Amino acid sequence: MRRGVVGMAVVAALASVLVGGAPFAVVPQAHADAVRDKEYWLDNYGIRTAWNTTRGAGVTIAIIDTGVDGTVADLAGAVVGGADFSGLGSANGQTPVGSNDSSHATMVASLAAGRGTGGNSGVLGVAPQASILSISIGLGVGAVSSDDQIAEAVTWAVDHGANVINMSLTRNTLDWPPSWDVAFLYAMQHNVVVVAAAGNRGSGTTEVGAPATMPGVLTVGGVDANGTASFDASSQGITIGVSAPSEGLVGVRPGGGYVVWNGTSGATPIVAGIVALVRAAYPTLDANNVIQRVIATARDVGVAGADPIYGFGLVDAAAAVTAPVAPVTTNPMGDLQQWITLNRRAVVTPSPAPVSTGAPTPAPVQAAAPTNPTGVILPSVNLLRNVGIPIGLLIVFAVVIILLAMRAVRSFRAFRKTG
Repeated sequence: MRRGVVGMAVVAALASVLVGGAPFAVVPQAHADAVRDKEYWLDNYGIRTAWNTTRGAGVTIAIIDTGVDGTVADLAGAVVGGADFSGLGSANGQTPVGSNDSSHATMVASLAAGRGTGGNSGVLGVAPQASILSISIGLGVGAVSSDDQIAEAVTWAVDHGANVINMSLTRNTLDWPPSWDVAFLYAMQHNVVVVAAAGNRGSGTTEVGAPATMPGVLTVGGVDANGTASFDASSQGITIGVSAPSEGLVGVRPGGGYVVWNGTSGATPIVAGIVALVRAAYPTLDANNVIQRVIATARDVGVAGADPIYGFGLVDAAAAVTAPVAPVTTNPMGDLQQWITLNRRAVVTPSPAPVSTGAPTPAPVQAAAPTNPTGVILPSVNLLRNVGIPIGLLIVFAVVIILLAMRAVRSFRAFRKTG
């Protein structure tokens, strides 16, 4: 089993399992709407207002994570497909894999597209009529490396109808493997919006890491319930696009039950849900302009324009689906193809070995020398440089010698006459 290099951008509380702390706080259920009451972001970030326009019907969100349990009541009917790339889960991607973070994907999915449990109870996601693809991966475990699992998962999501890909994970490095170039570019070229978590300082991610550093990816930073940048439940970096709540989040656990948790792993599906609302409201809009709607309508709370703490500001779902926004022709979060062209030039991809067909091997074809476009009358540039210039210098030198000799002869004759 190959050692994985990708670490989940786990919520701060969940990460505390690794050091023996309580993994999360269980939500008391003294009355039916205790869970719904905790979803402060539904009102504070314009989500309920946006539902007057759309609830995300017709949009599919791929959750690339530890595997979403689609049997929980809050996600009934939401999970429409999936796959496993860890070799440890089930074929439909709905069996949580891993140990300490096996609840992660189900909590993430509930924030993006939870259906609630009827009336005012249960977790209601940002896009409660959107569909979910559950794609399970093993971070640090599995038959292949985590990097390869993620590349394959992204490609599978695109091929199976994802309009949005949620990635609540981080590689904890600024760079990423070339296999991600291919997979993420494939997603972008197929009009899919990729949303990624900035990571959490409280979990050891001191700076934003890939995929959140990749051009074209919509990166999400985290804020507390007051809209102030979270110290532990977010990281900072110049690639942050927008910010969303990352503290006091309520989610669903596999098998049922609710927890309160922190981290950009939860802020990310909130934004992915808003992206789904935009895609549902503007079904003909391309991915570049979907991202532009989200960032252009964000409420600027940091320095003017984008900054490494809040990005372009706090997301506003209502404005994203209704406000007039000028169109763009390129991805406002950067051009991955251009980055690849500039930064992968030194990477040489070996050519495949030739397949023998029994036919004789043709002699290599030599490139013809460049011809002189003016014909044979004028010398070529190479001829002038390699032959003409040296000869010219010799001629000049010879002329100088001759002139000096002639002057010397005249001087000698004049001296004889005066003598």
